[in-house]
Amino acid sequence: MENVAMPHLEVRPDWLAKNVEAPIEPGRPIIDPHHHLWERPKARYLFHDLLADVSAGHDIRATVYIQCRSMHRADGPPELAPVGEVEFAAGAAAMAESGHYGDCRICAGIVGTADMTLGADVGRVLDALEAGANGRLRGIRFPMAKSGDPAIVGSVVDPPEGLMREESVAAAAREIGRRGLVLDTWSFQTQLQDLLVLARRAPETVVVIDHVGGVLGVGGFTGKREDAFAGWRADMAALAALPNTRVKLGGLAMHTCGFGFETAASPPGSEELAASWRPYIETCIELFGPERAMFESNFPVDKGQVSYTNLWNTFSRLSSGASEAEKDRLFRETAAETYRLSV
Repeated sequence: MENVAMPHLEVRPDWLAKNVEAPIEPGRPIIDPHHHLWERPKARYLFHDLLADVSAGHDIRATVYIQCRSMHRADGPPELAPVGEVEFAAGAAAMAESGHYGDCRICAGIVGTADMTLGADVGRVLDALEAGANGRLRGIRFPMAKSGDPAIVGSVVDPPEGLMREESVAAAAREIGRRGLVLDTWSFQTQLQDLLVLARRAPETVVVIDHVGGVLGVGGFTGKREDAFAGWRADMAALAALPNTRVKLGGLAMHTCGFGFETAASPPGSEELAASWRPYIETCIELFGPERAMFESNFPVDKGQVSYTNLWNTFSRLSSGASEAEKDRLFRETAAETYRLSV
């Protein structure tokens, strides 16, 4: 078992069971483009745990595995340690493809990680990752979320300050795009201007902005949501102006967002979540358009505040005014296009 400290909220099944809704749109086909699998002290979320969630009532057709430092190789060159993670995810994909567990193609796409400070030389790591993923590698994520505030921790890694402005990272991003892979990015809203620099330096690479750009509401951002929103929106608008960017609509149930639903006696319902998240989700859809935006679960991270069914019900409520064509983009087609999925 990996000895990695978890900065995420604890998942409490008994607490989540106090408020589980019936699916609002059980017949809508969905691709979940962002989830993890891991086994760590006091935090296990493996194939059968995900299977139980995706089988809870919504029509989840496929999922995309996103790196989270699971099952890195213990031996061999350090730069090839992440190959173990894509091999692990490919194993889960093979289980799903057997058909023994239903129709959902879990881990149909895999996003791994690589040391982007290698610059263009990252190509040799990408070769190994593509082989390990057995034809399912769709992108690379290099977690960059960092804050000087000790109350704001969003990742198990601690990247150097200003990493996204380094030319070596831009060179690696360009190599990723040259291979037809996407670059998933995880940063806080305080780092969006650095992300803008990186996205501009790799114009041929599709840059996916995870978790609506890393909204903050804890630490120094406590009680300052309105002021923080204005700066977040301006930075997201600058990113949306670049045609190579995409945005994932989710991740708002993380502790760092500061909504605090985990402190209530019972978990939030979809109406309550939709009311709280609407400004961020609607702004992203307005800026990027449905053709460049996709709903995500971010499970099991967001499971600290909301069940899988209530989460997708929230997205149904948030998109209730959209056309059917727009909903198809938000729930499935943008993800399928971005991660080259044929389901």
